[in-house]
Amino acid sequence: MEDMNTRYARMAEAVVAGDAEAAAGLARQALDERLDLQAVIEQGYIPGLRRVGDLWEAGEYFLPELVSSAAAMKAALAVFRPALEASGAAGLSRGRIVIGTIEGDIHDIGKNLVASMLSANGFDVVDLGSDVKADRFIDAAVETRADLICLSALLTTTMLGQRRVVERLRERGLRDRFKVLVGGAPVSRAWAAEIGADGYGENALAAVKQAAALAAAKVTP
Repeated sequence: MEDMNTRYARMAEAVVAGDAEAAAGLARQALDERLDLQAVIEQGYIPGLRRVGDLWEAGEYFLPELVSSAAAMKAALAVFRPALEASGAAGLSRGRIVIGTIEGDIHDIGKNLVASMLSANGFDVVDLGSDVKADRFIDAAVETRADLICLSALLTTTMLGQRRVVERLRERGLRDRFKVLVGGAPVSRAWAAEIGADGYGENALAAVKQAAALAAAKVTP
């Protein structure tokens, strides 16, 4: 009989290979065998996602590989989610994030990748799409009890909208309630600091790391 270390390695490899069918199949098998799902996720699937991050940083993986690996991870989590929710397990979600592309900007490829990677990494993602008004971000964050607001901008003319969201949070007395993460082609760490954002993601994996750090540090009022 296959030992658990070998099983975990197969789960990780399914994510690294971007094989959604294999990832979901192994997840269903784990369910059928009544395995500890938290252990399966943490020791099987998450190491695969970490390996993908290493390959990206080494320049061996590119956007297509990131997309397929994220899809594989999401396929496994989709299998596990009903069982975890039914059992009352709360460990699957690392936090809730509202994400979208700022008002006046219809570009969403980068935002979609970030949303997918955040979801694959265990975040509950509320994707508002593109051309989103400042107050819509805030309203959605309040309605869904989000931890973070992620703002994407692909144009220098629309990145000013990121500043507007931070300003509106202050005006509405909600700035301390939500962490704000910004990103996009024209966006920089200096810009994030200038507008008072809490973090900056230069790419999808960097955004995930920043989101994890911000979610872990956040104290819900």
